[in-house]
Amino acid sequence: MTNTTTEVTFQIKPQLHALCLAYVQERIDACQAAIRAAQESANSETKSSAGDKYETGRAMAQNERDRNAIQLQQAQQLQGELQRINPALPCDTVRPGALVRTSMGTFYLGISAGKLTVEEQDYFAVSAAAPVAAALAGKRAGEAATFNGKPVRIEDIT
Repeated sequence: MTNTTTEVTFQIKPQLHALCLAYVQERIDACQAAIRAAQESANSETKSSAGDKYETGRAMAQNERDRNAIQLQQAQQLQGELQRINPALPCDTVRPGALVRTSMGTFYLGISAGKLTVEEQDYFAVSAAAPVAAALAGKRAGEAATFNGKPVRIEDIT
């Protein structure tokens, strides 16, 4: 890998990291909005002569709030995982924070955020627990691993 390629890669890692942080923040914002909406729905349920309808409406709103609270907690955990990664630090093995170019694609190990595009190039943001990351964990550039029964060569890690 040339120095110019390394410099470009080091510029891309922070961009991928920022996209992952934005992805998590969107999830957090959506969960918080859904929790507020469910709470407003529960608060707006009015007692009527049909008491069961009132209780059912409140229970459904509470269930929705609880479901979103769990999703919010999960998103906040992801945010914490990302905040522990310094994308400016180089990596020489496959681990969280590494940008790994392989024979089957380029992966940023942080959180599972799916396909991200930076400067017209596709990358896949995966968590360290993802099967592909687990198959590559601890390996160095030039080494190979097996994923889904197929050989995968690690071309570069930054």
